[in-house]
Amino acid sequence: MSTKDGSQTWKVAAVVTFYMAAALVMVFVNKAVMISSPELPLLFLLIQLSLAVVLLHGAAVLTTKVEIPKLELKTAKKLAPVTIVNVVGLVFNLLCLRGVDASFFQIARGLQLPLTIIVSSLHGRSLPSKLVIGASAIVTTGFFIGLAPNAISADRANEAPSYLSIIYGVLSSLFIAIHAVLIKFSLPHAQNSTIQLAYWQNLGSALLLAPFILFQGELSKLAELRSTPSWNAEVFLWGSVVTGVFGFLLCVAGLLSIKITSPVTHMFSSVSSPHFISTGVVGSSAARSAIQTLLGVWLFNDLFTANRAISILLIAAGTMFYTWVKSIEGAPAPARPSPDLAKDDVEARGAYQMDQIDEEVHDWQDEKRRQSA
Repeated sequence: MSTKDGSQTWKVAAVVTFYMAAALVMVFVNKAVMISSPELPLLFLLIQLSLAVVLLHGAAVLTTKVEIPKLELKTAKKLAPVTIVNVVGLVFNLLCLRGVDASFFQIARGLQLPLTIIVSSLHGRSLPSKLVIGASAIVTTGFFIGLAPNAISADRANEAPSYLSIIYGVLSSLFIAIHAVLIKFSLPHAQNSTIQLAYWQNLGSALLLAPFILFQGELSKLAELRSTPSWNAEVFLWGSVVTGVFGFLLCVAGLLSIKITSPVTHMFSSVSSPHFISTGVVGSSAARSAIQTLLGVWLFNDLFTANRAISILLIAAGTMFYTWVKSIEGAPAPARPSPDLAKDDVEARGAYQMDQIDEEVHDWQDEKRRQSA
């Protein structure tokens, strides 16, 4: 293995480890805060978004690579769709987590891959391959198996997830899929800077969220909780700080991923070499699913049934199968070997080169016709 390949492998390992650890931290800290303060989901999210804006300003002071955009109304209008979709998806995501076990959360949002494939196909006006559809079918089957009734002891029957929480999970997955597609169109309005787009999204989402906190009366609920001796304010405070920092890191890295990969690849990889990296990232999703399930049962005494175990396995297997399919479909075609022509046969070599050029022209014309169709 060359030094360059070895360095790239370590980068892959670092990215996989970071995303797996960050995802676990976000899920479990969010869940801990929602258990201690279920009445304050929007305020909790507002603190996360505001902290991300503050961190971006701090990063801009430390390095010139982070540039804070100039706030202009015309730019805000152009970025309004992606910002609205972003904040709505975040709200549904948090509401889903509030209503389900941490170990069930990945099942409730299990339709993320199928919905992303559907949205990307509708936007690109193209049909996915049969193998991609097959991978999506496996994931979808796993999702519905996780929802199927199972034998639960009477003392834990009330722990079954509500239908409303599952709907929140599906809506969260849908808005994440739409968000991934919208970012491609939004980047030019942010000077093709993922950092500037991250700033616009966090600031805009915070401003959009603030009025709803007042309408929901969460400030008065916060005052009530502060006067309640049993409320642990430290969980809410430190949970907001930890998730705000990790959310900021994942937001910037995720936006960078979508800029340089396809929306569907972004859902399971966050680096510039999707076919090389995504196998590692998605392969780690099985390990992350197992760790998340075990930690959920250990930390929160989550309900764990045979249906949930099968569901998690199918969702992870379908996701990994999808990654394998995309790596095969995205592999470059092998170069056609040139015929063994005599060095002095100028006419034959010229004819061969003209054939190659003709094939390239026809391939280019076919591609243009497919794009215009």
